Amino acid sequence: MAKKKALIITYYWPPAGGPGVQRWLKFVKYLPEFNVEPIVYIPENPNYPLVDDSLIDEVSEGLTIIKQPIKEPYKLAKLFSEKSSKTISKGIISEEKKQSFIEKMMLYIRGNFFIPDARKSWVKPSVTYLSNYILENNIDTIITTGPPHSLHLIGLRLKEKLEVKWLADFRDPWTTIGYHKQLKLTKKSQEKHKLLEKQVLNTANQIIVTSAVTKNEFKNITTKPIEVITNGYDYELVGKVALDAKFTMAHIGSLLSKRNPEILWQVISDLIKTDSEFSKDFQLNFVGAVSEDVLHSIKKNGLSDYVNNVGYISHNESIKYQKKSQILLLIEIDSEDTKCIIPGKLFEYMVSNRPILALGPKGSDVEKIIKETNTGNYFYYNNYESLKTTILTHYKAYKKNTLQSHAIGLQKYSRKSLTAFLSKLI
Repeated sequence: MAKKKALIITYYWPPAGGPGVQRWLKFVKYLPEFNVEPIVYIPENPNYPLVDDSLIDEVSEGLTIIKQPIKEPYKLAKLFSEKSSKTISKGIISEEKKQSFIEKMMLYIRGNFFIPDARKSWVKPSVTYLSNYILENNIDTIITTGPPHSLHLIGLRLKEKLEVKWLADFRDPWTTIGYHKQLKLTKKSQEKHKLLEKQVLNTANQIIVTSAVTKNEFKNITTKPIEVITNGYDYELVGKVALDAKFTMAHIGSLLSKRNPEILWQVISDLIKTDSEFSKDFQLNFVGAVSEDVLHSIKKNGLSDYVNNVGYISHNESIKYQKKSQILLLIEIDSEDTKCIIPGKLFEYMVSNRPILALGPKGSDVEKIIKETNTGNYFYYNNYESLKTTILTHYKAYKKNTLQSHAIGLQKYSRKSLTAFLSKLI
């Protein structure tokens, strides 16, 4: 039986770092096992906010990758302010009252002149190039993945032009994503986003989302079929890693300004003040970009001396941190908009054999997954006492050398199992 050809249109691809790359890198790795030949379309000269050269080694051998140039406004923005353009492109937006005039201006321009996002100029040349490529190479299916959601507009135009089968994959929601409120959108711009979102959701043959909350949100906008395919874990070969000697809590990934759990810093501060043993053993590891607002809160709570601010490291190195840390922190903003966000690192955390300590909004998808897999504890932003009790319980287990997680039912979240499901949609 001949393999089906699927053209995957993505912006993030190695050497891009960060979680957005992993999803399609892994799908592409396993699709050939399910009779699908993936062809990947990416920008030739992208401006990635994070770079991880080690991921280049994970790209499947013999994979067909096609590229076209892209005009990146962030390169122009650097002429005004390199720092602001870098942090905004990483998604780190400081609190409004702390924003400089340049940052406010850049957010306004980004929000209102680049709809749906800063990669919109890639749509037209991509449609021209891919229209011929699809016909010449007998492509059966196209898949667009966003953010950036402008890539869904490539799918929309190709679908209108060629009547090709189109799957639109949403790694994050579109108009309800948290940072939209920070983009200083005019009413007209908000309406334009909503209109484009509606067009995409009602034109694609199949919608794929990463969480049940997003599925329910999209069901109010479209009657097209929507499937949840979460992110997942792969078996990473990093060898045996010794556990930290200290009682370490590690947060892996970006800690944005609003992702700042004051309640957790207060609990840790109290434990340090009242328990000298705990104070000697404790260490907080930040692995990834951390906003100034978070570091200010840490200082305010007297925790600066306990912090090891590692910064951004390769994916392979971050897996080692996950395996050696005593406790893994998962922090989400306490808001209605974040209930649907399931960070890719959750699934890697789940197979690391280390207990997860998560904070986030009530009724989130993350809460359900952690409970269902028995991989840790989930707290709301007012659970002070239970948070303190759990950390102390973990600390006692650490002292006895018995601290670990007891996960159940993880297999369905393996990248291979998830790709098997995806291949049926293709």
